[in-house]
Amino acid sequence: MSRKRRKLGEILKRWGLVSDDQLEEAARVATGSNRRIGEVLVEMGHASEVDVAKALASQFDMEFIDLSDPDAISADAANLIPMDLIKKYLVVPVSRTNGKLKVLVSDPMDLVMLDNLRFRLNCEIETALGARGQIKEHIDKLLGETDSELQKMTRDMTMDAEVEAGSQLDAVDPGAVGVVGVESGTDDSGQAPVIRLVNKIIVEAVRTRASDIHIEPFEQRVRLRYRIDGVCHELDPIPKVTQNAVIARLKVMAGMKIQEKRVPQDGRIKMKIDDEVIDFRCSACPAYHGESMVMRILRPESARIGLSNLGMRDDTLETFQRIIKRPNGIFLVTGPTGSGKTTTLYSALDVLNRPDRKIITAEDPVEYNFKGINQCQINEQIDLSFARILRAMLRQAPNVILVGEIRDREVGEVAVQAALTGHLVFSTLHTNDAASAITRLIDMGVKPFLVASSIQAVLAQRLVRILCPKCKAPETAPNPRLLRLCGIERSDLERFTLYRAVGCRHCANTGYRGRRGVYELMVMNPELRELAFKRSPLGQIRAAAIGAGMRSLLGDGKLKILDGETTIDEVARITQVEGVVDVEEDVA
Repeated sequence: MSRKRRKLGEILKRWGLVSDDQLEEAARVATGSNRRIGEVLVEMGHASEVDVAKALASQFDMEFIDLSDPDAISADAANLIPMDLIKKYLVVPVSRTNGKLKVLVSDPMDLVMLDNLRFRLNCEIETALGARGQIKEHIDKLLGETDSELQKMTRDMTMDAEVEAGSQLDAVDPGAVGVVGVESGTDDSGQAPVIRLVNKIIVEAVRTRASDIHIEPFEQRVRLRYRIDGVCHELDPIPKVTQNAVIARLKVMAGMKIQEKRVPQDGRIKMKIDDEVIDFRCSACPAYHGESMVMRILRPESARIGLSNLGMRDDTLETFQRIIKRPNGIFLVTGPTGSGKTTTLYSALDVLNRPDRKIITAEDPVEYNFKGINQCQINEQIDLSFARILRAMLRQAPNVILVGEIRDREVGEVAVQAALTGHLVFSTLHTNDAASAITRLIDMGVKPFLVASSIQAVLAQRLVRILCPKCKAPETAPNPRLLRLCGIERSDLERFTLYRAVGCRHCANTGYRGRRGVYELMVMNPELRELAFKRSPLGQIRAAAIGAGMRSLLGDGKLKILDGETTIDEVARITQVEGVVDVEEDVA
């Protein structure tokens, strides 16, 4: 009778690497997300990737090879397998003895891959186990060493690019970067220049508080931009001849298919930078001059800044807190992409996340993990849509439901039914202001009487850049048209001091550091419900909301200007009202 195989968690526990509580938490997440427990343990930081690989080797009675040892594999072993197979299957050739090829793999259960290798190479395959991160890094080195033509063209130009990137990139310590499960303090001076360049780009983006990295190929250059406080800043370009190598490196890190360049791909990278684990959501999109790569930087602390730090004024915050504690109804947050809607909703859930409440979310994708909240990932490929998962949620007897976005009538109607049957529902819509959410839902096909009876409140928001406290200076000659646009009168100028952005080293010479929300909170009352029921036009709904005491986005922005938090230029830029375009042309 064959010996029963030990479980991975039991091996790690016996080795003293994880506790019962950590195993239980990882098992719960793995079951809910349909992932392997080893992967979840690494993601949570409970175990390193190397430890998990060693435990897998013990579980399957396989040899473990540590690629951090430079003598683990001979230098000429790479010639045993064509490079296209090494890149495609993420395997490392080790040796060939008596016609049997020994390869290093990261997944002992990938039998399809092994069958494909046997067919392509026409030989017997013997496997050893290694850490996936180490295998990827080893393949990166092989790419730098074996593609001699690319290496010959890019070696000097890549090093020049690192020098010309200015003091920002030069100040970065390459040893600060590390993939989870790999020691982050090791020296990478022996790595390929492209790897060092990519690491420096990523680390500097994190250290400059960028929210995303844009790598955009053009005919003669590859543009590199960081988005900081909602505005893109261009850095020195990446050498055109290194374009393919840089994109390939990022695709390997993100788990994308290197050889696939015809269709968009998505992936994720997890790196340890300055002792903090950072997630990167990556998107590769085919463009005319090559693949464009965008990496969104997800910082765990950004979703837990707290309601008091969102930038709401005291009266708005008090109303907001009162509404989110109601037992049922729909609370909508509206605004364009990148306006902070997710942060606002997560902050609300953080307040409501208590042992006596059950909270379920449907998100696409799940960007941040919250303890105590059941988070579900949308997967359209298997028909796991917002509508389908929302119906399943209702059978889970939740108190609070978060739907990432109401995109169509089906999702809207299910959300309304959930609100009318005693659930508190949070969701988002892409509209320009709060009143537009009413007409948008009706235009989707949700019945007006359902909209009128289910919605409790709508919050429209934008993010405005905050003046750098170290260099802001009084504004001596404000633009008259901007003053009129923002509703600032002469009497206001006599009582308050307006400020302008200057720029210093602390704010990277932008004059701004950080962002804060500008809000428009529309609380439904009998008049607004009657207008919604009658399909009244947008202007009439908005006028009634303002008449009931709603402060507009522009009004909230005006108060932040008078408080010295931001500038009239910034409020004019983010507030979408009639006349802004003409004003911005005057400013330019």
